[in-house]
Amino acid sequence: MVVRYELTGMDLGEVRFAVSPLSELTLSLRSFRDPGRYPLHLPWLHEVDAVRGELDSAALLALTNDLLWTPDLLTPRPTSPLTRVDDQLAALAAADPRTLTAELAVLHRGRVPAALTGPPDAVLRRVVQALRGYWDACFADHWPRLRALLEADVTHRARETVQHGSARMFAGLADGVRLAGGVVEVRLRSPVAYTRSTAGDGLTLVPSVFCRRASAPVSAAEPPVLMYGARGVGTLWRPRRPPVPAALADLLGRTRAELLTELASPASSTELAARRGVTVPAVNQHLRVLRTTGLLDSERHGRSVVYRRSELGDALVG
Repeated sequence: MVVRYELTGMDLGEVRFAVSPLSELTLSLRSFRDPGRYPLHLPWLHEVDAVRGELDSAALLALTNDLLWTPDLLTPRPTSPLTRVDDQLAALAAADPRTLTAELAVLHRGRVPAALTGPPDAVLRRVVQALRGYWDACFADHWPRLRALLEADVTHRARETVQHGSARMFAGLADGVRLAGGVVEVRLRSPVAYTRSTAGDGLTLVPSVFCRRASAPVSAAEPPVLMYGARGVGTLWRPRRPPVPAALADLLGRTRAELLTELASPASSTELAARRGVTVPAVNQHLRVLRTTGLLDSERHGRSVVYRRSELGDALVG
């Protein structure tokens, strides 16, 4: 089945990238339901296993089915690269409860689990509360790391578009995605097929660490969104503090040597500060020196700057 998005007048200015915290939160429930299909996330699942008993697990697991589909309402189109989960949960709480119950009925083919049956307003309220508890217990501390990886992916796609063109960028998002004649085609395994124009809405591309294939809304009435798997997920849950060679610490100082070693994988100054329990300005002082001396490269995305080791930095650590 194919979803086709017609770019109005082949205007690629309608295409934008954004990050969706609520979508990541919802899609991560797939790994709770079937951990074996998401082996790269097992370190995170083991880490949060101790708090899962405190969650409304019955409601959370009812938000997916055996095919690991989720309601469109819970994977909304983000409005900007800086979308906050608080804003998305507030928008969800203000949504029409009947939309959610209708989507749950389709998701479960009319056999909605008992945890999410009842008056629509009560169901919506329980879902919002369950997702909030899940975010606070399992996601909030890890979000800076997740966000940094997603922002690094967006930076890579933007650079690829400039260097090689939009057609190559779209083809690189996932198997079954291509841009041809001003139409973005998304081949899906689910029985969904429609064609719609992006006029007035644009097309939003959303990277995800929990999405392995290209995904689009089930309904053509939803704003055009294409979700795809972000690059670098295999490095996401690696130990945060790799060992630092003693000679490198002697040369640069312990803190700068640790940062340079750590930045084999892209990260923002906010994430690095959170890992170390220090302020962002304290980290930025060291990052500026490392960048000025050519050991780091940086890319700005919105208000965030993502750092990664340069070729010179790689050579020095090596």
